[in-house]
Amino acid sequence: MNPVVSAIDLKRRFGSGDAAVDALAGVTLDFPAGRFAAIMGASGSGKSTLMHLLAGLDKPTGGQVVLDGVDLATLDDKDLTKLRRDKVGFIFQSFNLLPVLDARENIVLPLSIAGRDPDPEFLDRLIDTVGLRDRLTHRPAELSGGQQQRVAVARALVSRPAVVFADEPTGNLDSKASTEVLELLRAAVDEFGQTAVMVTHDPIAASFADRLIVLADGKVVHDGEAASPEGVLDLMKAVA
Repeated sequence: MNPVVSAIDLKRRFGSGDAAVDALAGVTLDFPAGRFAAIMGASGSGKSTLMHLLAGLDKPTGGQVVLDGVDLATLDDKDLTKLRRDKVGFIFQSFNLLPVLDARENIVLPLSIAGRDPDPEFLDRLIDTVGLRDRLTHRPAELSGGQQQRVAVARALVSRPAVVFADEPTGNLDSKASTEVLELLRAAVDEFGQTAVMVTHDPIAASFADRLIVLADGKVVHDGEAASPEGVLDLMKAVA
């Protein structure tokens, strides 16, 4: 079975000459379908750079990214935008909801932009899964942070993308709301067969994943099964 996303000897250099910084120094990883991977590492380890390259938001200096069978380097900007729209879901730390739209309109926004109608049955199931049935007509300002992030999770899942990328999705949430959002991501993988890749610095968040990848100085220093929060903490100390 082909992986949904692959990084092959991925390199990303910022700057030039003496000031050059290698954010990624040759990373090779496969992300199979229906799995939940967490990427951790100290600040400056390359984890956000890796996610941006995997999602086609940035271009590598060397190596390649293959997403759903397509080598991203072969696409022009227009086709890359279309691939991201059709194949990728995003969840950000800052929610990124449109304030003038209500919760339901924010959820279906990716489909509206693509000129597609939501699958009513799947949308119904999704709204129940994220627990927002009674908040659909509320705008973001009328929702708590946890509710806003649940809208963002539903928006990322509504088009049934090949992969969902979550960048510190619990960074702005309290522990109760964080747990709810992580349980949603876990359910999306287990119940919808979604593929998810999450960048996090939180050992508790990482413990919800199937797999833990740790970066240091732009290289993979650990790639194995995710552990308990305590196990994740011990591992991070060991590789630091």
